[in-house]
Amino acid sequence: MAALNARGGQNLFKGWDRFDYLIPVVALALVLFGLILIHSGSSRVYEGPLLSFANPVTKQAVFAVIGVGLMVGFARLDYHYLTHYSWLFYAVGIFALIAILAFGHTAFGSTRWFNVGPIQIQPSEFAKLAVILMLANYFSEHGGDARELRSLLMSLAIVVPPLLLVFIQPDLGTSVMFGSVWLGVVLIAGVNRRHIMIIAAGSIALFPFVWTFAVADYQIERIGVLIDPQSDPLDAGYNVIQSQNAVGSGGLFGKGFMQGEQTQLNFLKVPTKDFIFSVLGEEFGFSGAMVMFALFILLLWRGVRAAQLAGDVAGQLVAAGIVILILMQAFINIAVNVSLFPVTGIPLPFVSQGGSSLVTVFISLGILESIIMRHRAYRQF
Repeated sequence: MAALNARGGQNLFKGWDRFDYLIPVVALALVLFGLILIHSGSSRVYEGPLLSFANPVTKQAVFAVIGVGLMVGFARLDYHYLTHYSWLFYAVGIFALIAILAFGHTAFGSTRWFNVGPIQIQPSEFAKLAVILMLANYFSEHGGDARELRSLLMSLAIVVPPLLLVFIQPDLGTSVMFGSVWLGVVLIAGVNRRHIMIIAAGSIALFPFVWTFAVADYQIERIGVLIDPQSDPLDAGYNVIQSQNAVGSGGLFGKGFMQGEQTQLNFLKVPTKDFIFSVLGEEFGFSGAMVMFALFILLLWRGVRAAQLAGDVAGQLVAAGIVILILMQAFINIAVNVSLFPVTGIPLPFVSQGGSSLVTVFISLGILESIIMRHRAYRQF
């Protein structure tokens, strides 16, 4: 009995000596960054008690705690189970994306969320991770590469259904995310460049039809004002102008915490979500942005390390997909704030207010940890 108990305890803690503690430390530093910025961006709007779930800071902190717990749980779970049952997660994601079109909550012209009491659930956030697992499982079971045209088209068939379901919500930004994840994964899987060029040529040929018949009018407006925000300064171009003013006015060290006029006088809309980087730029300046960039670079480096350590194709592609997902979300959100990309609604990972996004990225980190804890050097355990 004592031997069994000892073995059980050994199994419980097996692999934790290889747990990459730098990953959660950096992620929590980004969350802390976010909580500070959310407090600044919401202080003039929310005046209720601090310890209330209605308080954006408290709500975000609660989701962070849930996310950390799930990260530890997924780290403990062998990622091979996740890839093996990826079809189930994928099917649930597709079902949720269909259901949201009928029963979802509509805001800002899009139907993206389920309202469950005081919580909004955005299925597309979880669907991104399900697609990564599905792609990794497919390639691991079919030779481990994307050189054959059939494999490439089958992988595209995995991505297209959720991409289209998100596109018709409409949510152009998340559609771009699905496409970016697919492209990144197939490149890692060794896709034939000629095949990619053929698909790219076909996409370019279809672009005029998509632009004419599928892109919503408000999305066309957002793209137009990106080029000339002064063409509609009080409506479609308003957010672009205000974010430019906020980021540009911060200078080297910023105006100080809760001292930014664009944020505190409510010129900057949705400052805790889409435009949270503008709050950072205005109040903490270029130096604050560089600190945040350094944290993202450090986190992504550890994700790349997980891909390098992976002992199989599935682990390598899952880790690569997660790195691409976090990188592209951060890039697009920041690009929106500095007027290099039209407004999309893509959150800044770990920083923007949003429970679905925060929980999903922490689950992603848990999967990275699972890969690290089970890499090839420890196959004998």
